[in-house]
Amino acid sequence: MTNVDDAWVGKLIRHWREDAGASYRTWFLWEERIKNFRSIRRGIQAVVDEIGADTFGNAYRGSSLETVVHSIAEQRQVFKGADHAFLWKPKLRIPDIYEDRANQVAFGRFLETCLCCNAEAHVVSAIQALDQARIKGLGPAAANLLYFLHPTWVPPFNTAIVKGYNALTGANVKLGKWDEYLAMRRGILDLNKTHRSLLSNDFGAVAGFLFDVGSGRYPLPERDTSAALERWREDLERLRAEATGAASKAEQVAREADHTHTEVQGWLRDLGLALGFDVWIASNDGNRLHGAGRLSDGCLQRLPGRLAATASAETVRLIDVIWIDKASQDLAAAFEVEHTTSIYSGIVRMLDLALGAEGGTARNFFLVAPDNREDDVRAQFARPAFSRVAELDLRYLPYSELRGHRESIARFGSGLKGMLAIARPIGQIR
Repeated sequence: MTNVDDAWVGKLIRHWREDAGASYRTWFLWEERIKNFRSIRRGIQAVVDEIGADTFGNAYRGSSLETVVHSIAEQRQVFKGADHAFLWKPKLRIPDIYEDRANQVAFGRFLETCLCCNAEAHVVSAIQALDQARIKGLGPAAANLLYFLHPTWVPPFNTAIVKGYNALTGANVKLGKWDEYLAMRRGILDLNKTHRSLLSNDFGAVAGFLFDVGSGRYPLPERDTSAALERWREDLERLRAEATGAASKAEQVAREADHTHTEVQGWLRDLGLALGFDVWIASNDGNRLHGAGRLSDGCLQRLPGRLAATASAETVRLIDVIWIDKASQDLAAAFEVEHTTSIYSGIVRMLDLALGAEGGTARNFFLVAPDNREDDVRAQFARPAFSRVAELDLRYLPYSELRGHRESIARFGSGLKGMLAIARPIGQIR
């Protein structure tokens, strides 16, 4: 039973969808969000592999788990602070998956089951089995890992989402208990089903809605009070008026970041075409407005057959820019533009492309990022999870170098000589 009737909930969801600063527009519809799913799945597999081989270690810092959880925490809004639950708290000795090998194995088994299962009931059973292990300090925050494996089965979990759910339904879900999470999940399924036309099969939508309610972005009426409902309606109208004004600072930053990302992709597109390459633009970016047209104007509409046939083709389609040799139709160079998003995710997409290419590895991969992100790049490449990067010719290309030299390279350059001259091999930024 909801705290307010379904009609009012529907009204609030509609308002939430239209709110320029709410998580629906700034996170759920954010095109970069989808790119992270495969990289996070791969990171979870690395955690499972290390636990199975007993090489995971007994510390969170520097572990494969820190790598993947940090990538999740870099997601906008809903997952901010997702890493707090996994940080080792030595005085409390939680979460007890670092020093207790049996607990670590149980956690690895839980992740492996959820990676491999193909039925919703199997995920629920895995959660219940983990709960029975009674691992101190390892609670429903782990659902944030599962969301990226099964977004239509498992909703994310944090304090704001619980607060929003309790406020909306009148429930009293407590943090830290798996059985209460599963009960809340059941209620979220019902809420999502009732308002499916306004939400999504992807539980990121309903979780984002509950997150914004729980964060205090929207006032809710007192239970069963007509006067409160009327005040609530007035508050909603006031908020609607505010939302139609200037976008929030966070929204402005997000838009500027997306614009810059698109602008850099446009530089790489134009430069690749000028140098005589065929160019592929990430499949979810091609329709973005750029200049007088679309970002994908003049570019390939489908991947060449050899790239399309690789096991990682779906990931390859999401790489920001790829240059293709016209004669051989082989990959000449690939570029990931990481303006504000996770460096980790871009590296994983590059690895998928490189290791899935014919012959085992391919060459000429560029991570394009702002000059002030060099420390982020260096930190990511120092992680054990990326030890294989040393085998690849992966280079860091700062914005300033691309901005300052792209016109002269387009006019006087040939092949990749100019790009290799302005990019820095990863070994040189360690």
